Amino acid sequence: MVQHYKYSLLICFLMLLANITIAQNPLITNQFTADPSARVFGDKVYVYPSHDIMATKGHGRPGWFNMADYHVFSSTNLTDWTDHGVIISQDKVNWVDSNAYAMWAPDCIERNGKFYFYFPAQIKAPYGKGFGIGVAIADKPYGPFTPTPEQIKGVAGIDPNVFIDKDGQAYLYYAEGNIYGAKLKDNMLELASEPKILGELPNKGLKEGPYLFERKGTYYLTYPHVENKTERLEYAIANNPLGPFKFAGVIMKESPECWTNHQSIISFKGQWYLFYHHNDLSPNFDKNRSIMADSLFFNEDGTIREITPTLRGVGITRTRKEIQIDRYSDISKQGASVNFIDTANRMKGWKTEFNQQGAWIRYNAIDFDKQLKSIEIMAACVQGAAIEIRVDKINGPVISSVKLEKSDEWHTTKSNLLKVIPGKHDIFVSLKSTTPADIDWIRFK
Repeated sequence: MVQHYKYSLLICFLMLLANITIAQNPLITNQFTADPSARVFGDKVYVYPSHDIMATKGHGRPGWFNMADYHVFSSTNLTDWTDHGVIISQDKVNWVDSNAYAMWAPDCIERNGKFYFYFPAQIKAPYGKGFGIGVAIADKPYGPFTPTPEQIKGVAGIDPNVFIDKDGQAYLYYAEGNIYGAKLKDNMLELASEPKILGELPNKGLKEGPYLFERKGTYYLTYPHVENKTERLEYAIANNPLGPFKFAGVIMKESPECWTNHQSIISFKGQWYLFYHHNDLSPNFDKNRSIMADSLFFNEDGTIREITPTLRGVGITRTRKEIQIDRYSDISKQGASVNFIDTANRMKGWKTEFNQQGAWIRYNAIDFDKQLKSIEIMAACVQGAAIEIRVDKINGPVISSVKLEKSDEWHTTKSNLLKVIPGKHDIFVSLKSTTPADIDWIRFK
């Protein structure tokens, strides 16, 4: 009986680990995610994305966006993300066409101890036609969520976003050719005003995906807009949740690789963050995307500084976890590059290829504790190689010199640390030998 109990505990622990992702960018690497709606509930960030899947025969439209359900992910540190599993699926909602695979960008908000999850989907007869927006309600941010029997009346569109102002008035925003806004009743399930087109936005090109937030009395309406050929993230400002809004600038430029983008912006523990998506894990098919996050900053006049996407992302990395140095902060101009470990299974992630003596890669914001004694490196090098790790600067203190054994397969090498410098530091990993090496990850112990 005791042995069976211990075995059960082990299985539960392994199942828990399977639901935890240690992330840089992309945040989630075991499934495709897009359209992230980030929210702060209590001491955690919750992200409600859509869930991209590949179409199969009879299930979805080949070569197009296919989404059948929603997951929710949470984190206390923006580094370790827990997948709470499916919260809504297309075959569990009365009014949704379960053959449409069109559960696009959602949102979630808390009011009076209840959590309201808003999602778009294609309507089936006899509930109507086109796209509608539904609501599911839960007592906790990760569910279980119970969908209401019908969609919100008087709303036809996609990409819902909900905002509650300081006076308690709730607003619903959505897209359908234009971006619309309307007041919500206190029950969060019905409109309290007729939807209005939010004007003073660019008239040319697709606009969708509204997300509104308030800062220092200014209301920021953010949205993707096709100014040229692909979507870039823009914003407009107003002194009222329903405008009129004035175009204020670009948050993130277009990507040549991914036709879409979709955003949310939150403040967490004193720092603002932009959540968005890209097709990093699916470079040849931009209908399978992955959610990302980067820090966001404001100028003194309240305008938003334009963001350049990073691989490193956000959050402080713990030394005792696998550090994916390929999600770098900086890299030498020659001799170092990043490629997929396995192009047939890109969710295995990336590797750093060091091909020239002196090539280096920098990874920032690692939290070192004083009990560390050794380092492990997962590497492959046909001829054997030598790696050096320094902190803070390319010529900073050396904390480890590691000789990698000859191996054309992935192999873990362990070496003692020369010194430990507690606190938050950047690391520089460089190739000291003339022979090349590929590195998957490093970990301190």
